[in-house]
Amino acid sequence: MKRHDFDDLAAFVMVAEEHSFTRAAARLGMSPSGLSHMMRLLEERLGVRLLARTTRSVATTEAGERLLLTLRPAFEDIDRGLQSLGALREKPSGTVRITAGKHAAVSLLAPMLPRFHQDYPDIRIELIVDDRLDDIVASRFDAGIRFGERIDRDMISVRIGPDLRAAVVAAPSYLARRPPPLILKDLASHDCVNYHMRTAGASYSWEFEEDGRDVEVKVGGSFVVNDLEMMLSAALAGAGLVYTFEDVVEEHLLSGRLVRVLDAYCKPFPGYYIYYPSRRQMPPALAVFVEALRSNARQSSVQAA
Repeated sequence: MKRHDFDDLAAFVMVAEEHSFTRAAARLGMSPSGLSHMMRLLEERLGVRLLARTTRSVATTEAGERLLLTLRPAFEDIDRGLQSLGALREKPSGTVRITAGKHAAVSLLAPMLPRFHQDYPDIRIELIVDDRLDDIVASRFDAGIRFGERIDRDMISVRIGPDLRAAVVAAPSYLARRPPPLILKDLASHDCVNYHMRTAGASYSWEFEEDGRDVEVKVGGSFVVNDLEMMLSAALAGAGLVYTFEDVVEEHLLSGRLVRVLDAYCKPFPGYYIYYPSRRQMPPALAVFVEALRSNARQSSVQAA
């Protein structure tokens, strides 16, 4: 096999997995038009159509799917071989591909990444920030970070964060127009800023604890958003009540720019876990990344105590 044949086949696998020339080209470090031209030349050389193109997406044809099923295990074997070579070096190397929600990314990953890069300069972290509960195996992630109850049982999970608390907050300007809610039923008469869950295709139900029971409340409002920073901005502007994480609004509560309500119903709950498929031999780069998160969690727990 010639060098360009290998490059073309590797690029085809990337396009087939991403279902997009744009995303695949970004990962390969080339232009979408160049990648599309490469795939056309590959199809001409093989004499079959591999990809069905539309204006919005790219999908494999029957021939393309058969080729993908042949190539994927081969490239996985090559990747494992390269990673095993990296394990023989003094320090692990390679790429660790992670998916995490925005809050976990900002509160847990961002603070520890500079030190991790200093300790392991040959490891590249590829972080995809998204609240969707992806199948990490199908989506080609090495690991994901989520709350424990949202992790499939066939995954290995490791606690990496402290307990968290939710907070219901509003600006004083909003509470000047509406009396603050005292019990959960009062939420029905309030304008609430909703968070849209792309996975569920619906707004997130606010979670509370009442008389020792977990309670979910569907709230109404005139504004729905899928970004935590936008929710915070809406709260500060007096748009309505917002349900978010306590640490996100802590400084605004101290300054008086936001006021907390329904505090008694917001109990602590277990924080984040990193999870990954069960493997007999975990890639060294992933192993040291998991250990770095565990170490960071232990240090944070000692400092909090």
